[in-house]
Amino acid sequence: MVLGTQNINAQGRLEIGGCDALELAERFGTPLYVLDEEALRTRCRDYRAAFESLKPDTEVVYAGKAALNRALCRIIAEEGLGLDVASGGELYTALQAGFPRERIHLHGVYKTEPELRMAIEAGVGAIVVDNFEEIERLKSLLPSPPVPLSHGVGEGEFAPPSPTPWERGTGGEGFPILIRIAPEVDADTHPLIRTGQRDSKFGFHLLNGDAYRAVESVLDSPQFRLTGFHCHIGSQISDLSAFAAAARAMVEFAHAVRQRYGYVASLLNIGGGLAVRYTPDDQPPSVQEYAQTLVSALREACRAYAYPEPALGVEPGRSLIAEAGVTLYRVGAVKQIPHDHPNLPREYLIVDGGVSDNPRPQMYGARYTAVHVSRRAEPHTHAYRILGKHCETDPIIDCALLPETRAGDVIAVLTTGAYAYSMSSQYNRYPRPAMVAVRHGKARVIVERETYEEVARMDREP
Repeated sequence: MVLGTQNINAQGRLEIGGCDALELAERFGTPLYVLDEEALRTRCRDYRAAFESLKPDTEVVYAGKAALNRALCRIIAEEGLGLDVASGGELYTALQAGFPRERIHLHGVYKTEPELRMAIEAGVGAIVVDNFEEIERLKSLLPSPPVPLSHGVGEGEFAPPSPTPWERGTGGEGFPILIRIAPEVDADTHPLIRTGQRDSKFGFHLLNGDAYRAVESVLDSPQFRLTGFHCHIGSQISDLSAFAAAARAMVEFAHAVRQRYGYVASLLNIGGGLAVRYTPDDQPPSVQEYAQTLVSALREACRAYAYPEPALGVEPGRSLIAEAGVTLYRVGAVKQIPHDHPNLPREYLIVDGGVSDNPRPQMYGARYTAVHVSRRAEPHTHAYRILGKHCETDPIIDCALLPETRAGDVIAVLTTGAYAYSMSSQYNRYPRPAMVAVRHGKARVIVERETYEEVARMDREP
């Protein structure tokens, strides 16, 4: 399985972005997150090109929860995408990186008052509201509409409103809002990464009428400018019919809203969720196929309901960055394990990372592919179980095919660009790994490796 700019160099070793992976491990240490910058930029351009050829008014917004730091923000901004942030920390990172504020969307099932205040003061492009308490919280934070003066002006005249940061971008028409809807689409993916089904915690639901009550509340307040509706059905989805169903459900809802309230949405954001390749058996749809499915479903539904075709929004995260990421580990021990499990090899490789730098195998049973960095060109036919060094049974890959591997060798786990770095921790008080970006034969550190001092930095004496 060859991803991004990976190839085999003259020494028979894995090369990424023109950089020898073994030399990266020796120079920067392991575990090491490696970002193939050219692969990420190419994927951004693929997304833009696929949708622009079919529907030029599509907004492509990167879901920053997949992986975010200041360097990534700058790459995404340079490639012309928007940015979806799901917390105050992600928003702060984007602002520190100088990401264009009007291209930022703030998400989250529970946004605190400080997070909302930060977004308002920054003047983000939109806040995606998720619950009634959040609507009321926003009303208390946003400036009130101008009120009639009792003296000094003629009857019916209004005092000029105080300027606020967001008014510069919206013409004083109210803060831009999207309403998140649970579209009743149960996507075929892991239960913990489904988000659009009936029992989801995300968004306003249709069956109990909450979605319509949310629309009423937002439309009734001049503090808001409702720009459209949002949904997201989950992640790592290969079945394109699920995305088509989501698009149809959103148009059907928008049509019902128009009939009830006379409001016509200018944007329908269908979220992200396109699957990526973790193993050679994975055959996810192409970005072009995904774009064709979404645009066709949107247009067919709009024609069926005689609904004015809105702009389309998509929020790829995993499918932008996952395949651009590789994690390098050094093998510390090789163990012969006597067991009778029919599906597990008897030889175990213990590496210098694990659940603290990638919890997905434990959380979701996520599958990965590994390659031997120094002997990439040799047949990978020897079966190993790869586990981490933590005080857990923290499998990384249950059955990895490699050349014969010894302690001290370096292996690369592929497709770790999404949800490895962003979900990393200091479990067992291990420092988080560094991240380097590689491109055109050059490597630069974009996240420093933590030290033991930094692990203990926030500790206080009792």
